[in-house]
Amino acid sequence: MVLKVKRVYEAAAAADGMRILVDRLWPRGIVKQKARVDLWLKAIAPSNALRKRFHARPEKWDAFLEAYAEELQADEAAEAAKELRRHIRKGTVTLLYAARDQEHNNAVALKSWLAQRKRP
Repeated sequence: MVLKVKRVYEAAAAADGMRILVDRLWPRGIVKQKARVDLWLKAIAPSNALRKRFHARPEKWDAFLEAYAEELQADEAAEAAKELRRHIRKGTVTLLYAARDQEHNNAVALKSWLAQRKRP
């Protein structure tokens, strides 16, 4: 089991395995063929309200992590998390995101949340 995080604008690679977009909105300026997204899990992305509250505010990272963890346990997101775990058990998965900040984005938060639960 390998779980990676990558910006959707970076070139796809064979080592990416299954490429899963974990943003609620489609990334600007990229066509679906170039993005090579295998699955778009909108339901696992932060809500619009949370995304807007956090956007470009790394100083609120810890608060974002807490709020996002709560959202991930809600019905629709929990089902999407189960689906994500099924894919992770099958092989390499790369979580794709569009944000410019490579350290503070929902894909990094999601990977951390999954690792804390210790079950793929």
